[in-house]
Amino acid sequence: MIAVHRVNVWVHDQQTACDFWTGTVGFELRADTTFPELGGFRWLTVGPPGGFGPELVLMAIPEPPVVTREQTELIRAVTSQGLGGAIFLATDDVWRDHAQLRARGVEFTEHPEPRPYGLDAGFRDPSGNQVRLTQMRRDGDTR
Repeated sequence: MIAVHRVNVWVHDQQTACDFWTGTVGFELRADTTFPELGGFRWLTVGPPGGFGPELVLMAIPEPPVVTREQTELIRAVTSQGLGGAIFLATDDVWRDHAQLRARGVEFTEHPEPRPYGLDAGFRDPSGNQVRLTQMRRDGDTR
């Protein structure tokens, strides 16, 4: 069977992103390795505590010569505006986790609201990536 193991997330600053995802959201650090032979490339991953679920690869936005300066700026702009996709987090209690995250300093762009698929809230990470916090309906109906 094929499963999702890691998902790339563009971040403006890897340490800021790591601090947010581990210190604020409560994920655990899974990998943090720097490769001098690759120009100081840093492989940084985080994930839910206990090894549950896929890891987020907190990937620094590439710079020249990997991509052009224009591409670097485009990725930065798209990410900053929350247009680079979304990270979907699942919870069994959106109200509890919403309150805990707010207490830790997360500024929600959307507070929990009923949706056809369950309860859903939204916030952004320090790089601007959209994050959805969702409690699915108990009957499993996702329509």
